[in-house]
Amino acid sequence: MKKILLLFLLLSGVAQAQQKEIRIYDGPAPGSENWNWVEKKNNANAIKLMTVFNVVNPSITVFPADPAVANGTSVIICPGGGFHFLSIDNEGNDVATWLAKKGVTAFVLKYRTAYINTDDPFADMMAGINGPRKAEWDAENKATIPLSIADGKAAIAYVRKHAADYGIDPNRIGILGFSAGGTVTASAAFNYTPENKPAFVAPIYPYMPASLQGTVAADAPRLFAVCASDDQLNLAPHSVELYSKWLAAKQPAELHMYAKGGHGFGMNKQNIPTDHWIDRFADWLAQQGFMTQSKK
Repeated sequence: MKKILLLFLLLSGVAQAQQKEIRIYDGPAPGSENWNWVEKKNNANAIKLMTVFNVVNPSITVFPADPAVANGTSVIICPGGGFHFLSIDNEGNDVATWLAKKGVTAFVLKYRTAYINTDDPFADMMAGINGPRKAEWDAENKATIPLSIADGKAAIAYVRKHAADYGIDPNRIGILGFSAGGTVTASAAFNYTPENKPAFVAPIYPYMPASLQGTVAADAPRLFAVCASDDQLNLAPHSVELYSKWLAAKQPAELHMYAKGGHGFGMNKQNIPTDHWIDRFADWLAQQGFMTQSKK
């Protein structure tokens, strides 16, 4: 009976640790101190996508690595959603759960998103991309993107500062993100400081036009990029440009460009090769030495 109780307590402890959400700023997030709306979460949309929106206070949710295979590597995960919401499960929690089982400590980042006055952020996005809200949507993104990028860099700095608390190597902190989260991710590879420099960046079908890119430094983070040629938002060239930039700078890079998969596949199963992009990511991490036990 005591053994059963102990097992229950251990499992309960793991579950609680996985749900631990931590704000990355001590006070109001810099640049949006006057934001006062309420964060929301639901899947009330046409495709039943679980979304978080109206994010005011950026945070990370911790998914501890499986102790049996923990290797000291960590990844900050940035869900996508057009800077207006976060696809919190398909491009966040599901990824974190998968990586934690492989021994990688994962942190799902909720970065700041533009305010929307609706409970259906997916419909709002459809109206914003090519619909009646396009001009307004573009203006909202222009104002929000720098804040979202700042949150990604702040998350890296926070995790590095508290690396000992999570049993991770401060020199093996990476960042991975999808679509808009890919913007946050790829931007971390430019204009970094010792505090917020990632060991690697993994933008997945990122929105990363030339206007958001910088110079690939001599000590640039390693790059792992994924996209599909039939991306409905025509973002495939953005991944190619990033990869080409890393090649030109003679920095380590790997690109997976799938023939089919569309945009937003995340952890969805479509019974096509994109289903296995995360396996290829794990292969790459292993090849780069990030899946072996850290000496830190």
